[in-house]
Amino acid sequence: MDTNIIIGLLIPFLGTTLGAAMVLVLRKDINHHLQKLLLGFASGVMIAASVWSLLLPAIEQTKNQGGIAWLPAALGFLLGIGFLLALDSLIPHLHRNAEKAEGLHTKAKKNTMLLLAVTLHNIPEGMAVGVVFAGLLAGETGITASAALALSMGIAIQNFPEGAIVSMPLRGANVSKGKAFLYGTLSGVVEPIAAVITILLTSILVPVLPYVLAFAAGAMIYVVVEELIPDLQEDPHTNIGIIGVAIGFVLMMILDVALG
Repeated sequence: MDTNIIIGLLIPFLGTTLGAAMVLVLRKDINHHLQKLLLGFASGVMIAASVWSLLLPAIEQTKNQGGIAWLPAALGFLLGIGFLLALDSLIPHLHRNAEKAEGLHTKAKKNTMLLLAVTLHNIPEGMAVGVVFAGLLAGETGITASAALALSMGIAIQNFPEGAIVSMPLRGANVSKGKAFLYGTLSGVVEPIAAVITILLTSILVPVLPYVLAFAAGAMIYVVVEELIPDLQEDPHTNIGIIGVAIGFVLMMILDVALG
């Protein structure tokens, strides 16, 4: 695999690692308002990436193939939603600030369940980066190196606060700084793994690329709607999260359009 591709796949993981490292330098948990700003920012990035980096390219590629432009985008999107819904129902995990675990019953520790929740929801981001680079490797898909890098950078930017939001509360729960950093970092390991698997599968079945692009978009939107947006509505109420969404959405849109 080309060195530039490998670097592109690892950039989002670097964002998670740097975010998790905040537990090593900050003494207190992240302020509630700042948490909501960061969560909103992550939501905005993921929504914009789903549209500009995934759904629109899927529609454009289908047009170039002479197919029904909306069909792969619609089917892939719904399959992505369904896939994450199934994983959410099967894999035991615990959302941040939640009392009751989701998924199949297990006796796993709370910290393990929190890690599984973040890991589960990092899968779509890894898939999104992987499928875009798969399109780049396939050629004649309309996906440029700049567009792939833009998505990778956008995901890395939103992974930074995500890594911090994972590691900081663990420190507050009397977990050592080292372990909190490790848990936050491990939550992002699934992204490059999911990206590589997606590249390998998509390279075998290039004609299904539009479906996989839309699939990743659906999975990402599921995460936004099911986890990030509900977290923005928790007490204390504030509109700062909406500002974060706007900033994240516009930044990702600019990255994709300017570099794509």
